[in-house]
Amino acid sequence: MTFRKCGVALACWLFAVNVMAAPVEISGVRLEEAIDVGSARLQLNGAGIRYKAIFKVLVAGLYLGKKAATPEEVFAAPGPKRMSLTFLRDVDSQEFSKQFMKGFADNTGADEVAKLAPALARMSQLIAAQKKFQTGDTLTIDWIPGSGTVIAFKGQPQGQPFRESELMNGLLAMWVGKNPADARLKDALLGKPS
Repeated sequence: MTFRKCGVALACWLFAVNVMAAPVEISGVRLEEAIDVGSARLQLNGAGIRYKAIFKVLVAGLYLGKKAATPEEVFAAPGPKRMSLTFLRDVDSQEFSKQFMKGFADNTGADEVAKLAPALARMSQLIAAQKKFQTGDTLTIDWIPGSGTVIAFKGQPQGQPFRESELMNGLLAMWVGKNPADARLKDALLGKPS
């Protein structure tokens, strides 16, 4: 191969790498294509906007170790996972906490909700303690095997990790389960074209 052909091949490869790693922007919110959680590199599975009536509430992004196209694949995915929420408007944290817990109950069996009640009560308190989520604020929910579920607000972990292994799938079910908060957002998180 000539020097010129090598140069062209290298340029094409670098372009492809940069395109694959390019961040996604939704409603002014930038989501990285790949992030590190724990010791794993996760990729953006899908992202979209959560609407309430006609109002944009937040941008959500789901990160997994490999692409998943169904809720079952999301729940079964091994290793770390992240749900990233970036608010597009000011939201009262107590109201958000109520909706959060309702979404969990709508997508999780009554026995599971009862079993996780202490963890859910603590999570509800952590969310409500923020007082208000302002436009641009971020809330992330990470599952890190060996540590648990970690809630972070503006990048700062809140309280101790939740050790209950079933909790993260219940939280993910709020977004991609049988009764999601927003059906269009569910499709977007599963990587389906809109």
